[in-house]
Amino acid sequence: MAELKRVALMGFLLESNSFAPVSDEQAFRSLCYLSGDEILNDIALPNGKLPAEIPSFYNAMESNEIAWKPLPIVVLASEPGGPIDQVFFKRTKDDMEARLRAAMPLDGVYIAEHGAMTGSDSFDPDGDLFEMVRSVVGPDVPILATLDLHANISEKMVESTDFLISYRTNPHIDQKERAEEACTLMIEMWGGMRPETAFIRLPLVAPTVTLLSAVGPYADMINYGQSKKSDVIANVSVVAGFVYGDTPVNGISVIVTARDDLDAAQNLTADIASRGWEDRSRFKRILTSIEDATSMMVMNGNDLSRTAQIFADVADNPGGGGRGNTTYVLQDLIKNNAKGVLFGVFFDPALAHSAHNAGEGSSFKATFNSETESLYSKPFEAEVVVEKLSDGDCIGRRGIWKGRAITIGTSALIRIGGVQIILGSFRKQCAEPAFFEMFDLDIGSARSVVVKSRGHFRAGFDEFFKPEHVHEIDAPGLTSPVLSNFEFKNLPRPVYPFDADMVWSGPSWER
Repeated sequence: MAELKRVALMGFLLESNSFAPVSDEQAFRSLCYLSGDEILNDIALPNGKLPAEIPSFYNAMESNEIAWKPLPIVVLASEPGGPIDQVFFKRTKDDMEARLRAAMPLDGVYIAEHGAMTGSDSFDPDGDLFEMVRSVVGPDVPILATLDLHANISEKMVESTDFLISYRTNPHIDQKERAEEACTLMIEMWGGMRPETAFIRLPLVAPTVTLLSAVGPYADMINYGQSKKSDVIANVSVVAGFVYGDTPVNGISVIVTARDDLDAAQNLTADIASRGWEDRSRFKRILTSIEDATSMMVMNGNDLSRTAQIFADVADNPGGGGRGNTTYVLQDLIKNNAKGVLFGVFFDPALAHSAHNAGEGSSFKATFNSETESLYSKPFEAEVVVEKLSDGDCIGRRGIWKGRAITIGTSALIRIGGVQIILGSFRKQCAEPAFFEMFDLDIGSARSVVVKSRGHFRAGFDEFFKPEHVHEIDAPGLTSPVLSNFEFKNLPRPVYPFDADMVWSGPSWER
């Protein structure tokens, strides 16, 4: 009988924006916090709440002819927000450690991690977690982690694991494939393959809107790296980083892991990094002003011969720590009497509950941000009509949340003139057409759509809007792509584009 392989399953996913409020325990409890058998029970559901990587890894192991036993530890995930509360992080890490020790001996550990978490007292909680896992299982047990491509890679993360496998798609639609890759590589390690990893972090921080994987300088780095995979090169991960983390380990990173050949890993890593550095001036994007965006939407409403368009309020992206409730764009649309506009999702629990109390078909004077005022999210008043109410629960239909149970909580569709607005009680970037469709709205008939999202909306709404009909708005907010808007304190210096004339002398092994 084949030896039973014992594999721990765990994950800790948070993308931290250092300019956003601290992420506390409730931020995780409201999205995903499962431990032990709760994890296996969720995997068995047709539409669970786990990050897609966990059931994908599990199913990949099940489909291989490997006798194995899953040992579920803890998996938790939060919507992107501020640094994690350090006390909560330590308590959770200690729980993970205790469960790992109880599960020993282990033949492997799979970790689903975001990779851009910071703490209220730490720049590198992800590295601390990986280091803890290595200290428990020892040097010979394979540890493989999948990462969001917006991870900030530290030396500790690389040194504590055997493989770091990042997404290749932005918008992110390949979580399943990357988890399956982790499964395949873990099995290879059981067969005797020894991974050798090279890592370079470039002194290059790029605006988020320049980091798409379909076209542009970042796409070129990813595609070139994938073209070099071979019997020797096992994995190539070009990791964009998350500049709003504001950490000493910010920067586009290249991680190459080879099969038993460190020289091959180093040579390819240096090659990809050099190409990215030579292309650094291409990491720029011209945004659309609020005034121009509003003008286009007004024309769309008045002239039905114009092609419908989608507009992204990229500076208020809940998927990057934005609060989802700035009103700059909304107020300009109302002021200019725009028509045929769908707007979502506006995060305002108090207003959503007020709409429920008022009831469908009612009108009332609404105060936006009455209880959620913050740096960029100021109150304003308007007369609104309540058109439809919902509990906000749905199943993702496309893109990043396809097939997953998601919710925006107590929610409502309200209208101000020609603008229909989705209100939600849970912060969620508007990357999913189901958020409109749960209110029986026909996206295909809208003249303009405004989404509070940075890029994931592209995979959710691409059946309605071609790339040439997508516009990114230049507005204030916690996730503005205009990096000069922020007072960064901890980025590595010198770093491009802040130090435009700097020189990078290549990887340490070439110096």
